[in-house]
Amino acid sequence: SLLSYRNIVKIVGEQFKRRIKMGSFENNAENGENRLNVKILVDADACPVKDIIIKLAKRFKIPVVMLVDTSHIIDDGYSEVITVDRAADSVDIALANRVRRGDVVVTQDFGLAALVLPKGARVLNQNGMSYTDANIDRLLFERHLAQKVRRSGGRTAGPFKRTKQDDERFEALFEKLLSEPDNKAAKKE
Repeated sequence: SLLSYRNIVKIVGEQFKRRIKMGSFENNAENGENRLNVKILVDADACPVKDIIIKLAKRFKIPVVMLVDTSHIIDDGYSEVITVDRAADSVDIALANRVRRGDVVVTQDFGLAALVLPKGARVLNQNGMSYTDANIDRLLFERHLAQKVRRSGGRTAGPFKRTKQDDERFEALFEKLLSEPDNKAAKKE
């Protein structure tokens, strides 16, 4: 007799849970293994922390996918580079379509973060802030308010000049995310 789809899903789910409990799905950087096939996806258009991402990805032996539009060229010798057209949000859509549960996404785009969080991605921005279910609604609302002010002719503050502390904060959170096998780091933010 054939197993029903529900029974197959239940069996596979139980096997997956057992393997997680036994620790067989953890990233084991010391052995050079990436057992979950986790990857780092980067919204690389104007991303100021690409070098930090590559440095830590090499150390943890995690593949990196940099997504850019046709106006950017990246060749770092480590990451896979995917170039998409220059249409509005084309990089965001391409990245959202490639993300899987457990992947790490680096972006400064609140909208992209909101798209990949429900897929189980761990998401942070280039300044070392983790996007979570707890803060994404507030961030999107603040962005909406700022857009309303600008549309009505008002001005909003632009981004602050990037500092060395921004790089250090990003590197610390990024390293923490890569060293933990699940979303524990993202939940702490």
